[in-house]
Amino acid sequence: MGICEEKSSRIDRVIQHAALKWVMSERMMNQSLRERFSLPESKSAVVSQVIAAAIEAGMIKADERVGRSRKYARYLPFWA
Repeated sequence: MGICEEKSSRIDRVIQHAALKWVMSERMMNQSLRERFSLPESKSAVVSQVIAAAIEAGMIKADERVGRSRKYARYLPFWA
């Protein structure tokens, strides 16, 4: 699997996770995505990069109800 395919696959999983959290009346956060990817807290930068890529692709958006705090950031599917 190439780098672009791997990144695309991760973005797809981010979208799926955000949608699943939405259906469960929850919101995706860096921590919940890290847990889904089974990554330790020390790898939170990797998760942040994938979240940023999904936002840039227009597939998820920040939940503006929590303000602009990166520490408490939550994300929604683009259609929510």
